[in-house]
Amino acid sequence: MTDASQSRKDRVSAAFRRVQDDICDRLAAIDGQAFREDQWTYERGKGGGRTRVLEDGGVFEKGGVNYSALAGDELPPAALAQIGRKEGLPFFATGVSLVIHPRNPHIPTVHMNIRYFEAGEQGDIWWFGGGIDLTPYYPRFDDVVAFHRTLRDTCERFDETWYPRFKQHCDEYFYLPHRGETRGVGGIFFDHLQHDFERSFDFTVALGDTFLPAYVPIVLAHRDEPYGEREREFQLIRRGRYVEFNLLFDRGTKFGIESNGRTESILMSLPTLASWRYDWHPEPGSPEAALWDYLRPRDWLSEADQT
Repeated sequence: MTDASQSRKDRVSAAFRRVQDDICDRLAAIDGQAFREDQWTYERGKGGGRTRVLEDGGVFEKGGVNYSALAGDELPPAALAQIGRKEGLPFFATGVSLVIHPRNPHIPTVHMNIRYFEAGEQGDIWWFGGGIDLTPYYPRFDDVVAFHRTLRDTCERFDETWYPRFKQHCDEYFYLPHRGETRGVGGIFFDHLQHDFERSFDFTVALGDTFLPAYVPIVLAHRDEPYGEREREFQLIRRGRYVEFNLLFDRGTKFGIESNGRTESILMSLPTLASWRYDWHPEPGSPEAALWDYLRPRDWLSEADQT
């Protein structure tokens, strides 16, 4: 690798580690319990990662925040297929990926990831990717709008076209075709971002830094809201849909398994508890039934402007 490529890798890795640290520190402070850290090495090449998991907390029933930086002399076959190459290539990949499953059903589950990939002797193949999306059980319109406004503001610091473009990508990607519903209320999702390196890098790190201001206000607003067995049961049923998406459709999960990645880190996104009840339907007109109006692509910010 060239010195320039090495510099890129070092800069991105350091920035991503800092994002992981900031998020874990803030979430642990909210919960009152620290994350457990599991450091591991990449057995098929160089590097490794820091998997951090918080379980059975006061606010977060399960939360995982992963950081990894991996390098090797030859891309796995699954990765070669993704970039349309047959011969082996040296590669480097780093990222932060998180999923938070709160205890209180009035707080949404959330997912975020940022990633960087490069391949080739000179690091001439490279791109950034990432995304963040919100999965509520008892959605509040104001929360959804505030979440999307925060994402839009971050996007518009770099390009005014990115928020609507990346929001559409998110709506299309986080969709359960066998259920005919989106996973939640969306967010933004992008892949193969290959504008000039500095702008792509800055935007991806900015997205990582947007997680806390986008999500923490929702947590603080609802963490003490009362709930009972009915709300808890509904939360577990909806978590089942989350599991369905991650195991059936999520490209990151499938790629990790197919490329012999670290299983525990890949599957840390799954909740501790979930439920599947045969042919379950909410009572018409109930708070639970109200969720389905949110499980479709909507222009949240335009709707808010019209109210």
